[in-house]
Amino acid sequence: MLFLFSSAVNADSLSLKPFKDDLFAYPAALSSDTSGAYTVIDYRELRDINQRDQVPERRVHAQYTDTSVRKMQQDLLLKTDAGDVRHIAVGKTEGAGIIVLYLHGQGGSRKQGIDDFTFGGNFNRLKNLMAGNGGLYLSPDFPDFGDKGAAQVAALIDHYAQQSPAAKIFVACGSMGGALCWKLAARKDTGGRIDGLLLLGSLWDESYFASPAFKRRVPVFFGQGSHDVVFPVASQEAFFRSILAKSKTYPTRFVRFETGTHGTPIRMVDWRGTLNWMLSKAP
Repeated sequence: MLFLFSSAVNADSLSLKPFKDDLFAYPAALSSDTSGAYTVIDYRELRDINQRDQVPERRVHAQYTDTSVRKMQQDLLLKTDAGDVRHIAVGKTEGAGIIVLYLHGQGGSRKQGIDDFTFGGNFNRLKNLMAGNGGLYLSPDFPDFGDKGAAQVAALIDHYAQQSPAAKIFVACGSMGGALCWKLAARKDTGGRIDGLLLLGSLWDESYFASPAFKRRVPVFFGQGSHDVVFPVASQEAFFRSILAKSKTYPTRFVRFETGTHGTPIRMVDWRGTLNWMLSKAP
């Protein structure tokens, strides 16, 4: 037990322990290229929503969740120079070895990222992975997807980075939240501090190549449904390939969920596999 605890709080050797890995493993890979950095996954709505959920898109079957993690969950308010930031924190608010933030899309709120039962129980898995590995998970509110929102999220990151100076910090952005991912990467403070970006059914930004985060070779993960009508998969794939065109060895991965729609990557992303890869590549 002591060994597991010490490795969980030591960011240099941190590898997240399993949590319901058999239930959350990716379905079969249909194809892959770029030495495995790009993978097409067999997604099927009948299996991956209708069989997984007790009430489709509203409540997952009980075996996919462990709600005892709620005892480590707090709804908090942080006062910053950029404004008050309401956020929900799960896990260690001090001395964490890893910090993961989820930034919601249009019409969402801090509550989306901590809902135990929607998106196939995938947020519950993330909460349990952080709580069980000496980590911290944050799901904040923010006023917009522009500079004000970015300033508030940056202030939140700054606060918790000071509380957990050894932590590796990863930012996951759903849909329009991706605008904040790219803004954070471009800022001198957060771009020099974050250790990975996850874009889930999200957008691209060519200005990333001039950012501090790109120069530090921060790992970037893309998850996209092939039938996403909000952000077309071809555009996100082209941006992924443009990163590798700049540097063949840049740490980036793309998972395409074949027939998946806009919300599919949030439901299907393998948090443990992706974060462990990012921990191994973090600058």
